[in-house]
Amino acid sequence: MKKEIKKWTTLESRYLIRRPWLTARVDKVQLPNGVVNPEHYVLEYPNWVNVIAITPEGKYVMVRQYRHAMDEVMIELCAGTCEQNEPPLQAAQRELREETGYAGGQWQEIMVIGQNPSICNNITHCFVASGVECVGSQQLDESEDIEVLLMSRDEVLGLLNRNEMLQALMAAPLWKHFALTHREQ
Repeated sequence: MKKEIKKWTTLESRYLIRRPWLTARVDKVQLPNGVVNPEHYVLEYPNWVNVIAITPEGKYVMVRQYRHAMDEVMIELCAGTCEQNEPPLQAAQRELREETGYAGGQWQEIMVIGQNPSICNNITHCFVASGVECVGSQQLDESEDIEVLLMSRDEVLGLLNRNEMLQALMAAPLWKHFALTHREQ
């Protein structure tokens, strides 16, 4: 028999910080069993997008950049945030063009995932863009320093197999992409 799971009731909510890249609030919540948790923290973010971009030659368009929180230079998918009221596909296409100079191709959303739904309120839309081509130079924000890499399927799989892609929101759609395309071969 399936157990009914009920939502919590928010009794109070207050913001601890509201900045462009970090918004945190603390909620006082009551669980369905009556227990009151006076401090449940929530990080609010806009929705995110990431792109598995593949050229007509089968090369994966990856980005290499420094990630301060981990103090590491990492190879990742092109990714970014959805601007206010911007549809996810449009945001993904914009981010790919800005970060890499690549555009065009056939686009398909392959999954929607959450980074940590217990404390984060946003989702990530994951796209595959097949047949993208370089149409110009990067258009980076002043805080971005990004190297564009073209990698083979085996090189990207190697990153995953060696645990060198630590960003879970990028590893998950890549694993799904490789699982789906493995069946097609």
